[in-house]
Amino acid sequence: MTLHSALAATEFIDHHSPEVRDFVRDALPASATTPTERAVALYYAVRDGIHYEVYGADLSREGLRASHVVRTGSGMCLHKSVLYTAGLRSLGIPARLVLTDVRNHLASERLKRLLGGDVFHQHGLTSVRLEDRWVKATPVFNKTLCRLYRMAPLDFDGSADSLHHPFDLKGRRQMEFLRVHGEFDDLPYEWLIADLRAAHPGLFQDGQDGSRDRLARGSLVGEAV
Repeated sequence: MTLHSALAATEFIDHHSPEVRDFVRDALPASATTPTERAVALYYAVRDGIHYEVYGADLSREGLRASHVVRTGSGMCLHKSVLYTAGLRSLGIPARLVLTDVRNHLASERLKRLLGGDVFHQHGLTSVRLEDRWVKATPVFNKTLCRLYRMAPLDFDGSADSLHHPFDLKGRRQMEFLRVHGEFDDLPYEWLIADLRAAHPGLFQDGQDGSRDRLARGSLVGEAV
């Protein structure tokens, strides 16, 4: 992997698309002039401007493209990390996708039953190159959802890793990283989907056309109240 490959437009990180470019333009205040300031502003635009939802998530090739995430305004960790990576690259900031397995991923009791436990495979985040070093950022769980699940929102200042919520607001352990699969210049789609289907078969829902690209219907917000 090179810095050049961490800036390239790809199938999923389609930062050349008008949707991504418009999203980035609207996300950046005039005061954000340095790469770090722009990366931080974009982080919050993705974290709070794109609704986090596992239920009904579109895991088709089209559904996981950054441009499609902008159009729908919703997605799970993979969608939001793909969009953040694309937005960074559109600004000339090198970025890669990071894929991990975690325990205690933000989940309702019903979602845990569908997952088959409290381990979530293929949790996505982003590695970004700022001031000659790589830092990790997770613009995933928006403020509203964090409040409903009694978690502090995960912040990012561009200088330190922003990886996970180690404890909730009551001091209980919230998330634990179990495995880091690696960093990727583009989404390794076939392998990722195969792993998700093997690890969480109950999470997938058959479509009317026989496809299994969407996750089960529901609402994390509804299950939190």
